[in-house]
Amino acid sequence: MALETSRRRVWLPIALIFIVVGTARAQQTLLTLDDIYDPNTRINFNGNPPPRLAWIDQAHYAWPRQAGERGGVDWMKVDAATGNVQPLFDAAKMEAAIGRLQGVAPDEARRLAHSRDLIFNEKYSAAILTIADDLYVYQTADDRVVRLTEEPGEKEHSSFSPDGNFVAFVYRNNLHVVDIATRRESALTTDGAAKILNGKLDWVYEEEIYGRGQSRGYWWSPDSSRIAFLQIDDRPVSTFLTIDDIPYGQTVETWEYPRAGDPNPIARLGVVRAAGGTPSWIDTSKYSAADSLIVRVGWTPDSRKLAYEVQNRTQTWLDLDIADTTANASSTILRETGRFWINSEDTTSPTWLDDGSFLWQSGRSGWHHLYHYSAGGTLLKQVTDGKWELRRLHGIDEATGWIYFSGTEHSGIGNDVYRIKRDGTGLQRLSKAEGMHNARFSPGFAYYVDSWSDATTPAQTRLHKNDGSQVRIIDENQVAALARYRLSKPEFVQVKTRDGFVMEAMMIKPPDFDPSRRYPVYQFTYGGPHAPLVRNSWGGTDYLYHQFLAQKGIIVWICDNRTASGKGVESTWPVFKSFGELELRDIEDGLGWLKQQPWVDGSRIGIHGWSYGGFMTSYALTHSTSFAMGIAGGTVADWRNYDTVYTERYMGLPQENPDGYLKSSPRWAAKDLHGALLLVHGAIDDNVHVANTLQFAYELQKAQKPFRLMLYPKSRHGLTDPVLIKHLRTTMVDFILEHLKPGEPARSRTAAAE
Repeated sequence: MALETSRRRVWLPIALIFIVVGTARAQQTLLTLDDIYDPNTRINFNGNPPPRLAWIDQAHYAWPRQAGERGGVDWMKVDAATGNVQPLFDAAKMEAAIGRLQGVAPDEARRLAHSRDLIFNEKYSAAILTIADDLYVYQTADDRVVRLTEEPGEKEHSSFSPDGNFVAFVYRNNLHVVDIATRRESALTTDGAAKILNGKLDWVYEEEIYGRGQSRGYWWSPDSSRIAFLQIDDRPVSTFLTIDDIPYGQTVETWEYPRAGDPNPIARLGVVRAAGGTPSWIDTSKYSAADSLIVRVGWTPDSRKLAYEVQNRTQTWLDLDIADTTANASSTILRETGRFWINSEDTTSPTWLDDGSFLWQSGRSGWHHLYHYSAGGTLLKQVTDGKWELRRLHGIDEATGWIYFSGTEHSGIGNDVYRIKRDGTGLQRLSKAEGMHNARFSPGFAYYVDSWSDATTPAQTRLHKNDGSQVRIIDENQVAALARYRLSKPEFVQVKTRDGFVMEAMMIKPPDFDPSRRYPVYQFTYGGPHAPLVRNSWGGTDYLYHQFLAQKGIIVWICDNRTASGKGVESTWPVFKSFGELELRDIEDGLGWLKQQPWVDGSRIGIHGWSYGGFMTSYALTHSTSFAMGIAGGTVADWRNYDTVYTERYMGLPQENPDGYLKSSPRWAAKDLHGALLLVHGAIDDNVHVANTLQFAYELQKAQKPFRLMLYPKSRHGLTDPVLIKHLRTTMVDFILEHLKPGEPARSRTAAAE
């Protein structure tokens, strides 16, 4: 009897808990597309984490704090250890100083004083302003605004010299420098023209070599006396037009865009004194100008030498060359070779040590790791090793011997912060929470700011000591809106391919998931080399969109095929000279695992991707019968259309691999389309040209294959107009619901297998 009473005392509270939890879930609301995408009503699901914080010195960082309801930011200087905050400069005085300039409206003065795009010198004591195409410098010590230029026309890619005394910029494709104290301006080059770029990268050098958004092509010496720069000659490069049809008078843009197999731009490397003079050119005559790429440039700490990297056109080798700029002599101290290709992204400029030796990153083992070399290029030690990747080198504290980096030693779907001794001993994982950690170390490596997130948590920011211990929370960024919605917990699973490769996958099930039902599946894919989608990190609006689809009764499935997995350079090698085939086989192996689950309807599987993912979707629907539908956005339909540097790295030259290009291009398999296809493209896409989609559409039409097409005017490779983004997502959802038919009875398992 006593035992029975005890059971009742326990049972009643547990029952009450279930009632409370059930009531709370019932009160949670479901997502709408307006919640995610409508520019007037969308919910802020990301919160407001601090933007990228920049270290001023060993003890302070700059924080662009959101300026309330006024818009813009207030720049603050924060004491890292204490969190004490003070203005970096007096924004009211800066606004007043700008407002006193002739022709500057009050609204413009206020915008500039609160702009998050200010370009600061290294000490954060001055900032470059652009006003009506001219450059000015605001000096915080005396609240002065100094005008630097007065010529008509845009001034591009401005930067301070390391000592803060000069500003460099590109004007009419020539490199210029102005002395801030004297306002004396010098044109360091004079031969710039429409297709001769000095200190400025062209389309393919920016997009594929130095990184999207990094269009500046010059480098200050550490002592501020000289500038190294690239001169890009685009005269051999074919052009491509984009046409904006929305104005009554069409807007036509001309892009120098080298397609696979066509001539590349010709680059040469120059050095010029900041005070002016004639540039000297680094002797690279041992390389064919038409068959080489200059992929990295940097100075040695003593400002005497340049370290630059050269690759051949198809990127089968990479040389590290050192040039003595005083004698104009250069030599190769290291050559990287690979079985298939060397991706310049797998190397960086050397990290120089006090004794003249350097740290070097390489994927030569099949995994991206760190190596220690002597000044002359002799390998001293492989510092990191194993079946994991070093993703980012933060630097070395030579006083203690610790090297700090981020990588995947702990988790292939996360990113952690580590340190290791220069001799490869003492590896320590500094970050503790599972998920994605992005660290920014202070000068001297006493602290690092860590931006952390996981699959269900928007980014949070914390300050840590160099041993990983937490100093304080900078912004926990709690997003209350997330708790109001009925969201499913993402599930991470691993699936083996038919030959044993372990693929990472993430699944989002409907919030009212019933294992006795059978659900349609929507697969989101990218699939391109070394570009994983499965990450234990916050996915923003894409994540909420996938939750929305799950709430409609669809299982969302993201599975990284091996070449996209991020599991070492070696995982990408099988794609050599053949895009699509292996990726699709892996995707279908993932679907094979799904179809074995009793709650999956194998007859209702859809796929969607953009860019390489658009290619994979188009390829899948023309080379497989597994998919009821697909949405291909910004698709590469013919690899002969895409740029030289990316395409030839993996596919070789089309003249040498014609069958590979033919078999890898969905355009030429249009007659085999299976399933419903929606093609989507930005009408002025300068990356994957809309010609891809139109060529594919033409072949589909000739083959009498039905499909749908949606073009977005004034949009490039990614849509940015919130109104158009909402239209895109609405169009996609309608198409998905039409063809996956969630909520309808599933076909028999026998019929699905057929």
